[in-house]
Amino acid sequence: MILHIPHASTYIPPALRAAIVLSDADLARELLVMTDHYTDELFMPAAQPGDAIIRATVSRLVVDMERFVIDEQEPMASRGMGVIYTRTHDGEVLRRQPTLFEREQLLAKYYAPHHGLLEAAVQASLQSTGSALVLDCHSFPEKTLPYEMDQSANRPDICLGADEYHTPDGLLDLAHDVLVSSGYSVAVNTPFSGCLLPMSSYQKTKRVQGLMIEVNRGLYMDEESGLKLRDMFSHLQAILAETVESLEAEVRA
Repeated sequence: MILHIPHASTYIPPALRAAIVLSDADLARELLVMTDHYTDELFMPAAQPGDAIIRATVSRLVVDMERFVIDEQEPMASRGMGVIYTRTHDGEVLRRQPTLFEREQLLAKYYAPHHGLLEAAVQASLQSTGSALVLDCHSFPEKTLPYEMDQSANRPDICLGADEYHTPDGLLDLAHDVLVSSGYSVAVNTPFSGCLLPMSSYQKTKRVQGLMIEVNRGLYMDEESGLKLRDMFSHLQAILAETVESLEAEVRA
């Protein structure tokens, strides 16, 4: 299994700070709002020996590893939030428009290596076990943000993102049942949909399976301060470990 954790980092390399036009206070607020805080800590303890963990080293405000490189293929590019963000969550200017050279540099330094690691992990799993499961690990705010496509007020505790080709019904049902039996409300492909997979495998082989798990941040943190809700965090961490263990057993069966 491969745990993919693309949005947990808050790191912005000092050399890239000058391109961001926000004040330090406004940048801190944007990071608070846009980061999938603690998703590495929530999901990584679930990893078993032999599993791979692919974690982005920089904030999504630098490069978003979940976006298509070509803006014409990326729906969020119309909102200034393609692979390189130029707008904030509420539509304000985040950074000056990168030149073509700057864009290529950012993609070569951060995006390409990240996806290279993901590709290598999937290929290694295929060679060793004959299959691969990519678990896309995210969180989302309790209240909708202006940039989001889905503006529904009612948000579940957990969102499961599924792909018609790469997410078997049994895998989706298993994750749903484990989480619901633990007392969480669960929605499928709402408010976010799909799951990330290497383009070399996408729509080409069902031996590569994928599932996204999006956790409502209100379950485990204070979204105003960014601090963990300790008891709730530990409980959710344990439930996610149980869920991931069940999924892994299903894939290996």
